[in-house]
Amino acid sequence: MAEGQIRSYRDLRVWQEGMNLAEAVYAATQSFPPDERFGLTSQLRRASVSVPSNIAEGWGRGATGEYKQFLRYARASLREIETQWLLAGRLGFLAPEAVADLEQRADRLGRQLLSLMQALR
Repeated sequence: MAEGQIRSYRDLRVWQEGMNLAEAVYAATQSFPPDERFGLTSQLRRASVSVPSNIAEGWGRGATGEYKQFLRYARASLREIETQWLLAGRLGFLAPEAVADLEQRADRLGRQLLSLMQALR
């Protein structure tokens, strides 16, 4: 494959960043209290998986309008993650550095999603 050629959603940087974010969420939530297993841990993990999943599903739909809709779902899940991550920080489940790291990741990923959506217009 030539450099820059996109043949699959897996070639998209935005999908790759989404996967990286999901990995980071899984790693961070391992240290959450056991009684949060069905609370923030579960919510954060599901939302983080939703971001790259929606990017991939939208790619597979084959229609630009549907693809953009799934990118909007991915952006919404990203905002959900940010909110839950901030709450986890407030509750003392995450160090301030971890909260700041996610905010940077989410900001970068949000800009990438928006750029891709604009490119599809």
